[in-house]
Amino acid sequence: MKPAVVRRVIKPALFVACLLPLLSILWRAFELGGSNLGANPVEQVQDTFGQWGLRLLVTTLAITPLRDWLNAPWLAMLRRMLGLFAFAYVSLHFLTWLVLDQGLHWPSILADIAKRPFITIGFLALLMLVPLAVTSTNAMMRRLGRRWKTLHRLIYPICVLAVWHYYWQVKADVREPLVYASLLGILLGWRVWKRSSRL
Repeated sequence: MKPAVVRRVIKPALFVACLLPLLSILWRAFELGGSNLGANPVEQVQDTFGQWGLRLLVTTLAITPLRDWLNAPWLAMLRRMLGLFAFAYVSLHFLTWLVLDQGLHWPSILADIAKRPFITIGFLALLMLVPLAVTSTNAMMRRLGRRWKTLHRLIYPICVLAVWHYYWQVKADVREPLVYASLLGILLGWRVWKRSSRL
């Protein structure tokens, strides 16, 4: 596929698609069309942002294998946008918990962290995402040189922590977290196999 088509058609369409979960939350929050966020709106918002953040993280990680499997080098042009949207949704997930759920009440926040260690794991993943988002520009790529690729390998432990966070957060039905864990295992396993095959 020609780069011009990707820039003018595929990337704008992907941008709109990545915005849809946020627009859906806003639509339901204002009860447009008769829909709403249910009996626990804060939890619904928080879960939606978290799930989409995880989905986009895994999709970002899948770009390189898909590029090779499908012989579609143009897919690499979508990776930055997917990664930034993943960071945005993970940040919204955290801010929903911090502001709407906990009301910035620090004693409650600290008590919640002590009671539920999966929050610490999720927060660590978010902290590790920050330098990746900050250095996602072409200027930062040029400035960091080879160190840029080394830094952006943080996406691997970030995805592991994100899936772990989700698995611990789910109280009973762990089928969906296990699906993400399986996908992550395939994507990381493929990278290990590819690197070992070069040796």
